Amino acid sequence: MIRYLKPAIFILFCILNYSFIYGQRRIVNIDDITGKFNQYCKDVPREEIYIHTDRENFIAGEEMWFNVYVVDRQSSKPSPYSRIVYIELMNRYNNPVLQKRILIENGSGPGQVVLPDSLSSGNYTLRAYTNWMKNFLPVNCFMKDINIYNIFSSRAFKVKPGYKNIIPERPVTGRAIRFTDDEFTLVTTKSGSGDLEVAIHTNDVFRSLYGNVYYLIMQTHGIINFKNTVMISSDNTTVNIPGQNILHGINHITLFEATGVPVFEKFIYTPAANNKYLTIDTSGEYERRDKISLDININTEIVPSTELVNLSLSVVPESGGFNSGDIDDYMVFGTEFGIIPHNIKNKKLDEIDPGILNQFLSTLKSNWIDWDVILFDDIPSYKYGIEKDSHFLTGSLINRSTLKGDGGEYIFLSTPSKTASLQYALTDTTGKFVFNFPNMEGISDLVIQPEKVIRNNTIKMGSSFSEVVYPFEGSGFSDRETPAYVPDMSAHYQVAKIYGTSYIGSTIQKTIALRETKRFYGKPDIELIMDDYIKLPVMQEVFFELLPGVFMRKRKSEYEISIFNSAEDRIFNKPPGLFIDGVLINDPALIANLDPDLVEKIDVVKEAYLIDDYFFFGIINVITEAGDFSNIALPDHAIRLPYRVTEPVNAFLSPDYSTSESKQKRIPDFRNTLYWNPSVKPDTGNKISIEFCASDLPGDYILDIQGITAQGDKMSLNKTIRIN
Repeated sequence: MIRYLKPAIFILFCILNYSFIYGQRRIVNIDDITGKFNQYCKDVPREEIYIHTDRENFIAGEEMWFNVYVVDRQSSKPSPYSRIVYIELMNRYNNPVLQKRILIENGSGPGQVVLPDSLSSGNYTLRAYTNWMKNFLPVNCFMKDINIYNIFSSRAFKVKPGYKNIIPERPVTGRAIRFTDDEFTLVTTKSGSGDLEVAIHTNDVFRSLYGNVYYLIMQTHGIINFKNTVMISSDNTTVNIPGQNILHGINHITLFEATGVPVFEKFIYTPAANNKYLTIDTSGEYERRDKISLDININTEIVPSTELVNLSLSVVPESGGFNSGDIDDYMVFGTEFGIIPHNIKNKKLDEIDPGILNQFLSTLKSNWIDWDVILFDDIPSYKYGIEKDSHFLTGSLINRSTLKGDGGEYIFLSTPSKTASLQYALTDTTGKFVFNFPNMEGISDLVIQPEKVIRNNTIKMGSSFSEVVYPFEGSGFSDRETPAYVPDMSAHYQVAKIYGTSYIGSTIQKTIALRETKRFYGKPDIELIMDDYIKLPVMQEVFFELLPGVFMRKRKSEYEISIFNSAEDRIFNKPPGLFIDGVLINDPALIANLDPDLVEKIDVVKEAYLIDDYFFFGIINVITEAGDFSNIALPDHAIRLPYRVTEPVNAFLSPDYSTSESKQKRIPDFRNTLYWNPSVKPDTGNKISIEFCASDLPGDYILDIQGITAQGDKMSLNKTIRIN
């Protein structure tokens, strides 16, 4: 009796549980599921980053060159979202030793860093993410192993413990149900024509629990490949998925019961078509300091000549332990499934033993596609936005007395200039504020201050880099012997230092359309140009004689400035917003004490002015000849700082030995990176011609090309040349 009672109780529990879930999900048919899925992928886009570095092994003090690719996982195309990527080099303790922000245009952006010569030998992690990706850290983050050697340090080369794979936590739903093999199995088999056969085996117990109506959905990186309503009324049911419906990548198959509860999911891998995007024509062998000519051809049958192509090229000695994973293989998994094991990472997927790959696929869970979130419409509110047209500048307003954040207060951001710009932010309950800063390049002069100066507050700027890191699997470090080629690499670097040889060229100029700068208050009612009038000795006379309806008075030892409100035929009962060179000030005496000879013009807005929700009772902006707020002492409550959003990038400088005189120079050329170009552009015929000179180091060199087209085609090619 007990033997039959337990299954009956279990069946009753499932019926009650799924009746509740059905009421919550409100799934009517398969289109409800796919509709929610498509909306989720639109609301929660997934960005992936790939970084092509010139090599993976470096000497402390060298330059590391790289190119960043940002890809929209759903479309597989260059990301249309983020334009800033955060780059960090993490040491063995997961602490950053370098941090840079890189500007992205059309889905890619070059970068370079100088590795500090104080770094000790060991494994380092190059990691990268966008501001949007910070919502999903540490899993949604590009990570690459970098080896740095310092032979002048007595410390051994330290190998970090492996990173711990983070398995997504799931709410208790239908996915948590487990079946025995005789109750339910799902087997996939690919035919020679490329079709996929899905064989579903069930028994009476399973069908009594979940009924006969099911929905089968296959999606690949956010795109629905196949959907079908499946009737399961017997032990064996087969569903055929046509090969033309199956996209390249990790195919995610999910079986739902009629109320929309996922009861089973499976991941399979479909390799890409063997498209030969690139070929290289080169003689293959060269003498020292010879000119090396490369003709790179892009297959026009696959990639139209009018299509935008981003390519980067590195040429490095093969002896340096070259082991770069290709962009096309990396993007198959990306970061969606967590840490990729070493027997798969950085390897050609088509060359991996199918058993090893299938074993890994059986353990996968997506960090992006979570059916419980999708079907319950339970999308959280994300803290970090997409930096497409501006950079998010953050900070906190701290009360000096309590050392706690001061909430509900206005903070102003100004950029001293002859063209006034102003932003305000309201602090949250913890005192934090955020500004959308539009200047992506160059150094900006920022003045940040609170509205009220009587609250004993101070401003503390925040870091735009994340402190969330992947945890280690363990805590111990192990030693590794230094490879035989490292002393030679170090000697090459030291020779270049001795002779003052630098491979850093001029700054790469970027063709970015600059925004037209306008006064935040538009065209003023009065635009007083001082040179149009006779010189007056003090600012009080300037206001009295030249600014009708604007009054400056001195009461005892303090000045007051007011504006006549013509709409109400009386003076505003509150003072106007006062600015010098676009910087908001609170003390009218700062304007009154200015030397009129230093003033170029005065803008006046005589009407009430609203900036979003902030109200000014008129505006007065005094613009000095310098226009940089240099004639005024900065108040104690304000901070002024130079701020650069993204770093300038220099070109790789390759020596030129085209003349016999230059070829005979006795200065040795021992480049550890023979050539680097982060922006290889084809001509209208999709051909690329590149020339550079060989060094004095004989040996085999690896040409490594990585790139992506505007349509999302990933291109990788490796070729070996020799210098005798």
